Amino acid sequence: MKFISFIVKRSFASLLLLPCLVMAETSKEQPNILFIAVDDMRTLTGSYGDKMAITPNIDALANQSTQFNKAYVSWPVCGPSRMSLMTGQRPEENGIVNLKFKIREVNPNVVTLPQLLKNNGYETAAVGKVFDPRNVESRIKDDPASWTIPYQTPKASLKGKDKLAVKSIDAPTEKFVDGNINNRGKELLTQMAKNDKPFFLAVGYKRPHLPFIAPKKYFDLYDRAAFELAPFQQAPKNSNAKYILNNNGEMRTYRPTPKAGGKIIPYPKGDFSEAHQRELLHGYYATMAFVDSLVGHLLETLEKTGEADNTIVVFWGDHGFHLGDHGMWGKHTTMEQANRIPLLIKLPNGAFGQFNRPVETLDLYPTLAELAQVKTTQTMHGQSLVKVLKDHSSPLEKEIAISQYKRGGTFGYSLRTNRYRYTEWINKNKDVLYRDLYDLDKDPLETVNIAVQKENQSIVTELAKTLRQHKAGLKRL
Repeated sequence: MKFISFIVKRSFASLLLLPCLVMAETSKEQPNILFIAVDDMRTLTGSYGDKMAITPNIDALANQSTQFNKAYVSWPVCGPSRMSLMTGQRPEENGIVNLKFKIREVNPNVVTLPQLLKNNGYETAAVGKVFDPRNVESRIKDDPASWTIPYQTPKASLKGKDKLAVKSIDAPTEKFVDGNINNRGKELLTQMAKNDKPFFLAVGYKRPHLPFIAPKKYFDLYDRAAFELAPFQQAPKNSNAKYILNNNGEMRTYRPTPKAGGKIIPYPKGDFSEAHQRELLHGYYATMAFVDSLVGHLLETLEKTGEADNTIVVFWGDHGFHLGDHGMWGKHTTMEQANRIPLLIKLPNGAFGQFNRPVETLDLYPTLAELAQVKTTQTMHGQSLVKVLKDHSSPLEKEIAISQYKRGGTFGYSLRTNRYRYTEWINKNKDVLYRDLYDLDKDPLETVNIAVQKENQSIVTELAKTLRQHKAGLKRL
């Protein structure tokens, strides 16, 4: 399968052929794993139905993969989300509920996913943002216990202190940090493929996380005037905004691009203007197109190594991102757009297509351990997805996902079923202070909290019961 490194016309992606799903002969008894992480990525690709996205390489990968259409993170912030996935444990259980704690200090006996594979004969390496660097030993060493090849910190030669939220720069790829991440990833991929050991290589891209910086050619793909603004930019009816909305604090640490020769000043207080919203959307989509190009180059390198037919590819986002819906720009909420992510899993000899029932990133640890033929060594609350990777009609033991967030001393526990998102905000005394309920089949934009409506009390009762049936690792339930 040849991946496209740069393309303007998305229609070309539809011409890409599905891969041959026959396992090639190999001396390795266990499969390799290429683990691709993307920071702050929503389901804004062509394969997920976004008509503006120019993502031919991710779409081509999706055509060979199981695409999970209802995949959710444990916590809508980088550090806790990533550590939950990499330990197979919920944030309250592994101890990482912020960006300050370090995993080996709060949980010295934990075994990360790459550490488990390393202990069972795999060569392991990472480049870029896989763990959040604030939750491991250091930005330089990352988590040494996880890697057989010492971690190297990628750098970008483009630096600036202007704090602009959006920057189009006419410079080659290698000037950007993600370009250097990809170059190092390709080097490691080529190196590890020559080894007789199976490998686990994690490549973590830093875009489309703020600031939205990318080479100019990716901005040139889009007409800024063509972007549609979020249609619903208010708090939901019957809701309590202090629990469910963020204050755009992260976004307001950045600045809008001034007019030529103008002074750089903060965003005005209140709502973001239409012009500012269009600039932000343009930046987000341009950085996504940039990442897509890098993914294409990385997968092309995998093909060249000769190991593609013995390599599992996992592509995932660490959480979602509000792009103007409910007036928000960022993550940090228990709502749908902050917690839903793209998740693709390609097996060399597995089924491909779409899976439409809820799954959690918590499920990736037991899934990859099973595929690698390795026994897990610690308590986990995710479930293996192997059977649905091979047969999408297979039932799962649980078909729900739970996300959580902390605000003002209260924890919000949010349950996603096939139809509903139900959230309880609970204080340290385990009192339920507030409830949200959205019928996402009828109200996908979460415009009305129906938990307060009398006719929905039986649904609230049932979902509260379901939430507590899956409370393992959730300490206030």
